[in-house]
Amino acid sequence: MTSAKQDQDIIVHLTENCTNARVPLPKLRKLARIVCGRFGGDKAPAVRYEISIAVVDDTQIRELSSRFLSREATTDCLSFDLSDSSEEKPQAEKPASRVFELVVNGEMAARQAGLRGHSGQAELALYVAHGLLHNFGFDDATPSRAGAMHQAEDEILQQLGYGSVYNKKK
Repeated sequence: MTSAKQDQDIIVHLTENCTNARVPLPKLRKLARIVCGRFGGDKAPAVRYEISIAVVDDTQIRELSSRFLSREATTDCLSFDLSDSSEEKPQAEKPASRVFELVVNGEMAARQAGLRGHSGQAELALYVAHGLLHNFGFDDATPSRAGAMHQAEDEILQQLGYGSVYNKKK
């Protein structure tokens, strides 16, 4: 199933090749607004965002991981910034655009949700937030950077009504 919806200057395209875990398109648009508004910098309202999200299975994401990252393993999320870096325009012209492509693993989301004790929808939303944060410069290569990224992800998920994934109250 493929669908697209425009929300101001944020367009979200969704392709679901795996339906083990699903996030409704309105929630994905809200997630995109939250992340782009908070981490897109001062120019965020003037920037047009086009975000394509593909929900795939283990086999598909493993193939893409091998092709683009030379890794022979399944993963939760792949994120690509396809923005045209040569798109320098005078301020008076049309606003710049950012083009992001995310590939998220629906099968892994369903498995991890069971292990973590929350819904597949929350886990899949986590993967989308994670990919968008990578496109805005976050990385999780060190424990401190991963901690900062996890905190941002929890805040985003809380705004969507899913609660925290990483810092659950015991």
